[in-house]
Amino acid sequence: MTRILIADDEALVRGGLRMILGAQPDIDVVAEAVDGEEAARLTARYQPDVVLMDIHMPRLDGLAATERILADRPDRRIVMLTTFDLDEYVYRSLRAGACGFLLKTTPPKDLASALHAAARGDALLSPGITRRLIDHYTATAPPVSVPGLADLTGRETEVLCLMAGGLSNREIAQELFLGEATVKTHVNRIFAKLRVRDRVQAVVLAYEAGVVRPRREPRSSP
Repeated sequence: MTRILIADDEALVRGGLRMILGAQPDIDVVAEAVDGEEAARLTARYQPDVVLMDIHMPRLDGLAATERILADRPDRRIVMLTTFDLDEYVYRSLRAGACGFLLKTTPPKDLASALHAAARGDALLSPGITRRLIDHYTATAPPVSVPGLADLTGRETEVLCLMAGGLSNREIAQELFLGEATVKTHVNRIFAKLRVRDRVQAVVLAYEAGVVRPRREPRSSP
């Protein structure tokens, strides 16, 4: 059973999400919060597997609530809920440690499976959305120094670049002619050296450090 906490200041949104998720036999909505303050307090009380966190809320917004929750429990799984797929708060939330985000337009049939994936430890960002989001907020920013980056081996840097391209461990293994278990070992070492918790944070750092640069659309020929 996957335990979910819903945090959204709109009663209709909370009610709709509870109705959708409550219809799933393996999901239990344990609590609802109307703002970030209540989300942080109820998360500590009910210990949900996943917090579904709206970004724009009164008193304490979703970003500040995410930071507060993760400061107490860094392994907590928080999924940001937003109306727009290019929202500065989403990027900052991922940087703070959220495991991904869902649009409020996500089809009901996909919502439950996405939250199960988050509970398992998966990152909820498709490669295309990841690239657009990071492109948007790092395109004009100068590279930053990332502790641990210089400690990566050549192979680990290759793996990191392929991760940034949205490849799964299996796809990376095929690309580099390695075993999937070997790739998983490289990925775990990357996480340890960069001191990140998952692929999303590792990819964000790769872009910020300039290891991977945002893609540019080719100009049309005159």
